[in-house]
Amino acid sequence: MLAKANRITSADDYRVIVRRGAKVAGAHTVSYLRSRESGADARFGFIVSKKVGTAVRRNLIRRRLKAACHQAVGDGTHGVDVGVRALPSAADASWHQLRAEVLAALAHPVVRGSHPPRRTDESTVAASRPAVLAEDARRA
Repeated sequence: MLAKANRITSADDYRVIVRRGAKVAGAHTVSYLRSRESGADARFGFIVSKKVGTAVRRNLIRRRLKAACHQAVGDGTHGVDVGVRALPSAADASWHQLRAEVLAALAHPVVRGSHPPRRTDESTVAASRPAVLAEDARRA
């Protein structure tokens, strides 16, 4: 089981990760990755809809994904939020296939640190406006 520090529990956190995170698609899952400050614990969240199957099947898939993420935390993954959405094909996937997809997503540059986090503060937005306005003026 994942420790509380390694779980995403708030709907707002899920929303930010899905909307602003890097997307890594696999055959059975879609992972959303968003870097956090360095040294922070990795946090994982799971989205398994009713399209995957019955409650028993959905919980089985969620447990398999949690086990794969627990193993990744043990291997030293840190400084990232990961949201894993199970696709309907995950219902027939083995634990090894799901684990391989989670580990492949964690090999993304956002997790490895070579990809800087997006800046969304007001100064960055304000700094980009004159360039956009100048380009629009040239087109007109």
